[in-house]
Amino acid sequence: MIDLDDPKVYTRLDPMEMRERIRELPQQCLQAWQKGLDLKLPTDYSNMQKLVILGMGGSAIGGDLLRHLYTEGKALIFIDREYDLPPLVDADTIVVASSYSGRTEETLSAFTQAMETPAKKLVLTTGGELKALAEHNDIPVYTIDYVAQPRAALAHSFFPLLGICQNLGIISDKSADVAEMGEVLENLQVTIDDTCATSHNPAKQLAAKLHNHMVIIYSAGILSPVAQRWKTQINENSKAWAFYEIFSELNHNAVVGYEFPPEMAEKAFIVLLRSQHLHRRILRRYEVTTEVLSQAKVSHETVDAIGESALSQMMSLILFGDWVSYYLALLYEVDPSPVKVIDYVKKRLSES
Repeated sequence: MIDLDDPKVYTRLDPMEMRERIRELPQQCLQAWQKGLDLKLPTDYSNMQKLVILGMGGSAIGGDLLRHLYTEGKALIFIDREYDLPPLVDADTIVVASSYSGRTEETLSAFTQAMETPAKKLVLTTGGELKALAEHNDIPVYTIDYVAQPRAALAHSFFPLLGICQNLGIISDKSADVAEMGEVLENLQVTIDDTCATSHNPAKQLAAKLHNHMVIIYSAGILSPVAQRWKTQINENSKAWAFYEIFSELNHNAVVGYEFPPEMAEKAFIVLLRSQHLHRRILRRYEVTTEVLSQAKVSHETVDAIGESALSQMMSLILFGDWVSYYLALLYEVDPSPVKVIDYVKKRLSES
């Protein structure tokens, strides 16, 4: 098996240095937060009743995180991953088109439809057709200046939204939570990055357990989008099968399906992401579900979030999961950066 403590492994298998992008996440979160706060928007963008975020993949997950973190009830938040704009968009709506490349066809399609509505509009992108469309129509643009794979630019799809929503009065002041999160991530980083030996590195240890298994992530509440992030990072970084399920729903169906085919019990590995911010009955469900998994002889492990705030708990597990997916890629001896199949799909679609 690959030795994750051998520096030569990283040079050989990670020529595009995805590990550096993961290592930069804590600082990128703080920088994107401040840049979002500094973005000036027209005064009539305040007091909106709805926020609709258009996006796909890594550009949409920021909206998912915001929606699950946000509980104050000053506006309804919707995430749209479709070609078509949802019919709820009206003059009391802000439509945010989030696309790292500025070329995501689903986002462009829905945003083009938004141009025909009285909704307020905002764009988060590095450039492409989306930025050109926004600038041509005098629509505010948050320009992402961080060069990376879109999935490695998560900070720039989430924290600008957090800062912008605070400025618009949609959410309360999150400055203290962001400051705490920065400290939590920096402290966590030194215990799970590639310089920390496997014997003391829980992310490397978990990746070794996941190697040659089909991974299923279980979570709930504020960690629901975090489970989706783990799933997509394992797909894209590790080039591996991964799925996710959400409590309590999984207790009404998934737990019945551990029997057949019987060989899957040996091939599956369940990772349960847990936070003390979850409802007490949900936490009890975690306990009972691990009992069921043990009875079914399905390998599993619980990973607890750290930090006091919900934001810290979300982001600590995201950072942990990013490193796990990275180490898993190396164990499979693949470069974590390229996503050749996605490139192929885009190419074939462009031909029609």
